Amino acid sequence: MSSNPVAETVASLMPRAKAELTELVAFKSVADFDQFPRSESEGAARWVADALRAEGFEDVALLDTPDGTQSVYGHLRGPEGAKTVLLYAHYDVQPPLDEAGWTSPPFELTERDGRWYGRGAADCKGGVIMHLLALRALKANGGVPVHVKVIAEGSEEMGTGGLERYAEEHPDLLEADTIVIGDAGNFRVGLPTVTSTLRGTTVLRVRVDTLEGNLHSGQFGGAAPDALAALIRVLDSLRAADGSTTVDGLSSDARWEGLQYEDEQFRQDAKVLDGVELIGSGTVADRIWARPAVTVLGIDCPPVVGATPSVQAGARALVGLRVPPGVDTAEATKLLQAHIEAHTPWGARVSTEQIGQGQAFRADTTSPAYQAMADAMAVAYPGQEMQYAGQGGSIPLCNTLAALYPHAEFLLIGLSEPEAQIHAVNESVSPQELERLSVAEALFLRNYAAG
Repeated sequence: MSSNPVAETVASLMPRAKAELTELVAFKSVADFDQFPRSESEGAARWVADALRAEGFEDVALLDTPDGTQSVYGHLRGPEGAKTVLLYAHYDVQPPLDEAGWTSPPFELTERDGRWYGRGAADCKGGVIMHLLALRALKANGGVPVHVKVIAEGSEEMGTGGLERYAEEHPDLLEADTIVIGDAGNFRVGLPTVTSTLRGTTVLRVRVDTLEGNLHSGQFGGAAPDALAALIRVLDSLRAADGSTTVDGLSSDARWEGLQYEDEQFRQDAKVLDGVELIGSGTVADRIWARPAVTVLGIDCPPVVGATPSVQAGARALVGLRVPPGVDTAEATKLLQAHIEAHTPWGARVSTEQIGQGQAFRADTTSPAYQAMADAMAVAYPGQEMQYAGQGGSIPLCNTLAALYPHAEFLLIGLSEPEAQIHAVNESVSPQELERLSVAEALFLRNYAAG
């Protein structure tokens, strides 16, 4: 890679990239203002805005989105008549979870064993830095050959849809010929990958009530209907014996035709304990990219410490369903709600409330932008060919933008490969991946402009 001037420039910029990522990771920019100060998110937004201004972006603005957060926008004008490319990332992050579980503090970028650790290092503050590196490399080697719009979202991890609503209300703002979503990742370190599908998501709050109040389990247990037991029955009905998701009326036999995910590799990536089986049927790729998957995200019930011998009068759970491409999330939500109601035992009262959703997404991989990216990745990753993978996660903004701009091409790349452990403790980014993907993005912009 070293004989390429763009690659040489990116390599020379890596110390600066590390310093900048250190500054950006230091903001505790979790968009849950009950837990984290709003000022932390606002500080991160200002940092991104200042970085864009320093690169010559015009119209730089902090957009107040309807969910009470800020997205950062900027526009870098290219040559007359050039195509427009939108580069997306998000600066908000997941909460750090158990801070004691981190080897180094979550909001201090720390180098260890050749990786940089910190919340958001890969997902997706590293994505912001990747876009900056790509643009700087082009500016140092003849200029940026396209019009570039950058949007850095402030609430992606919360799923509250602020930027989606804002984009719908200002449909011209993010319009582009191609949209590069820098929030995905390579299948593994060193294997250049574009993500061609995303699963959708729906989240339901489920409540089961059976009694006016808790009862003594000795006096009433055995005949009094236990709301917690009823809830457990309902949740268990959402899986077959092998762990496959079973929502009445929702198909779960689709096949994944692209890159395959070996069982052993998946066990290693997921850190499955020895002797514990993987769940579901079909290939791993079928299960995580092409089929629905239900997860119990949380249960409200008495904690073990301090529990009393009582029959529970009420219980709640948060249930997430990942929805495969080709299935409408609203339809899947109705099926999930109907299933929960149908499988609630003993006439218990059950209610469901949807608290978030996003549609699944499938990109057109035959479009010219894909060839431009494949050629770029072949240079950035010598000896490797670009792979197509799915992603089990959801990026609802993709669908919003695809509906607004039906002619736009979509490319999903990013730094969240399995070793990054995004959303978990000890999240990290590979500086080599940051370097190579920045080179790939720069060369992509050049190839795309010439195409």
